[in-house]
Amino acid sequence: MDDLDVPQVKVLKPPNQLELTPEELEKEVPPRVLYPVNPRAPHNYSRFSYKDRSFKVDDQLDQTVYHYSDDGYVVMRDSQEHQEMMEMLQKKRKDAEAREAAVAVDVSVEEVEGEESVRNTLRNQFSFSERASQTPEIVLRMRGVSTEPPPTSSWNEVVTQWCIFDHYMQDAEDARKRDEVKQKLSPAELMDEPKKKEQDPLYSDSMRTSIKVMERMVNQNAEQEIYHDFKYWEDKSDEFRDGEGSLLPLWRFAAEKAKRKQVTALQWNPKYDDLFAVGFGSYDFLKQGPGLICCYSLKNSRFPEFTYPTDSGVCCLDWHTREPAMLAVGLYDGTVLVHDVRHRSKRPLYASTVQTNKHTDPVWEVRWTSSTDERLNFWSISSDGRVANWRLMKNRIESEEHFELKLQGAGEVGEEDEATITGLAGGLCFDFHKSMEFLFLVGTEEGRIHKCSKAYSSQYLETYDGHSMAVYAVRWNPVHPNIFVSASADWTVKVWDHTKKSPVLTFDLGQAVGDAAWAPYASTVFAAITTDGIVHVYDLNVNRNDHICYQKVVKRAKLTHLAFNSCSPILNVGDDRGGVNCLKLSPNLRGKLSTQPGENPPDLSNEASWKEFWMERMEHLLDMVTEKPVGPTVAPPK
Repeated sequence: MDDLDVPQVKVLKPPNQLELTPEELEKEVPPRVLYPVNPRAPHNYSRFSYKDRSFKVDDQLDQTVYHYSDDGYVVMRDSQEHQEMMEMLQKKRKDAEAREAAVAVDVSVEEVEGEESVRNTLRNQFSFSERASQTPEIVLRMRGVSTEPPPTSSWNEVVTQWCIFDHYMQDAEDARKRDEVKQKLSPAELMDEPKKKEQDPLYSDSMRTSIKVMERMVNQNAEQEIYHDFKYWEDKSDEFRDGEGSLLPLWRFAAEKAKRKQVTALQWNPKYDDLFAVGFGSYDFLKQGPGLICCYSLKNSRFPEFTYPTDSGVCCLDWHTREPAMLAVGLYDGTVLVHDVRHRSKRPLYASTVQTNKHTDPVWEVRWTSSTDERLNFWSISSDGRVANWRLMKNRIESEEHFELKLQGAGEVGEEDEATITGLAGGLCFDFHKSMEFLFLVGTEEGRIHKCSKAYSSQYLETYDGHSMAVYAVRWNPVHPNIFVSASADWTVKVWDHTKKSPVLTFDLGQAVGDAAWAPYASTVFAAITTDGIVHVYDLNVNRNDHICYQKVVKRAKLTHLAFNSCSPILNVGDDRGGVNCLKLSPNLRGKLSTQPGENPPDLSNEASWKEFWMERMEHLLDMVTEKPVGPTVAPPK
């Protein structure tokens, strides 16, 4: 073994080593592991989990504690780190000397003996670009905004013990005076004392206004694209379509309380062009229940600004032109209400009762009018055959039965008995003349349209027989005083001249027509809706034989009412599922101001010039139509 030179191993034992017997060695020794624990580490630390979308407790805690740490700057001369640092410094010096030598080299070509000529050209140091990277460098531009700093003021005061003492004494004196006042109050006044305290800031008017503004801001940020379309969208395809347009859906207004109700009334506010009222009810006799009135704003499409519940279904409503906060409402049970949206109460200011001679059948239309005694009054029409005038007194509402809708033939000589047997005609709609307030039109369930006057309550001025079924809407033209349009359940929309007994134009839409309305920006544009969910827009100045827009708005629903906005080119359409769709009209549907050769275009800023232009357009249309013996009839759209 000595020849192999194998190292020998000698085991050294410490003198204090514990000697164990074989039996003790066979026993299992439990492992001993030391766990460092930082007593100051938080044990309730949680992090947000983007995977589970919730906060979770983080068990991984940092138990390390640094009592002292410092970065050293002394290096030993004989260490490896010192040698590496010296090599880096020498390399930097050599690179700097090489760059200085390259600058001093002449630009000309140097001829060296025994070697080929080498061309050494000096590179441009200002616009140098490597061959491998040909991407131009992006110039960074700094943008800054300077604003005026908010106004500031300095305030200082020296506070002493005596100032603090005086304030404490003043508070004690005020408390003593309040106790003296309470001792003089009766028990009943003491119970009312807590109600006179200041209102809680959390439920104050300022907090309510702030929450409303914040809600509108959040809603407009969430629907930023829709609001941009509302302001700036213009369909460029209209330039390539001759006489055709389209409708862009913007919002759909729906309330949770009106989910199973029908839109039975729709009206824009005359002063605030972003506010409109919607009435909810039911046209089905077997599905009658409580109604609802919602006032929506375009600034908040998620939730109505005001809501007013009613005992019966709403059938109609109307805003006052001079008092835009007053809202007249007609219900299915024959009651008429008047609400003021400025009041917090959900109760109406005025309500008709049996004592005030309310209607016995549904009130299908209400209209505010002006009176000579400066009192607020409105008119209503019902299927019980009565047209009533309602006047608002200080603390009550009074009615005056102004007109009874007699059936055709009733009232003539020798036919009084027949009138008493048959009863009165059911009124469904009416509309007052724009310039002659005493003149109004009435549409009935029998399909007839009557021209009436406030001065003659016993007879009709004229009767127009053109519809074979119920007339749902009659509307005077906003510009031409002789023209009005009517919509009926017999699938037709007719344009009339009230000086003639036959219609000027007739359009067959192929379905029952629920409503029709003139556009406020042109005398030749009107829209109509049908029960199959389609909106029809006509411009008689472009095409007097067919529509210029035919678009389906809702699926598996019936359209009930529509309303044009007076300022913006948008159209609201309500359906029987409790929703209101807001649509924006393309440029071709807004009434083209096309002029003839040699004719001056109208001045839109001048209202008189604008009305004169559209009056001439309508007169020209009437001259072309009256040359024919019978007005054109359009076939239903396929």
